[in-house]
Amino acid sequence: MPHYLVAIQHPSNFDPTTVVEATVHDVNVLNDEMEAAGARLFAAGLSAPSHAKSLRAQPNGQVLITDGPYLEAKEHVGGFWILEVADLDEALAWGRKAVVACRTPVEVREIPFSNLPNGTPHPSRQRKR
Repeated sequence: MPHYLVAIQHPSNFDPTTVVEATVHDVNVLNDEMEAAGARLFAAGLSAPSHAKSLRAQPNGQVLITDGPYLEAKEHVGGFWILEVADLDEALAWGRKAVVACRTPVEVREIPFSNLPNGTPHPSRQRKR
């Protein structure tokens, strides 16, 4: 079955201390539902973009490490789920529930290649038989 990323979008000024108990409860209920359905492979919340480190290759072969996110944006990924579901329609159904539970926009994207169980390895990683 295909894998999908369901990414929670937060504004750049998101303050996790403003999350109300009802949201925490609803996200926990959604996680339980995903687990019971066998759809959730992995879930994670991310630290603030201000804690990110960006790495860029330099012409001299060195790698420059700077503070902050790679891209400046008004929104960032605040957390995500990796789901294994039948198709995009099922992934979108979970995405709809995530929007309601998290009270924030989400993005759903297929993961065409992965090393997850039942995933399709990238063509460069597939072994010839």
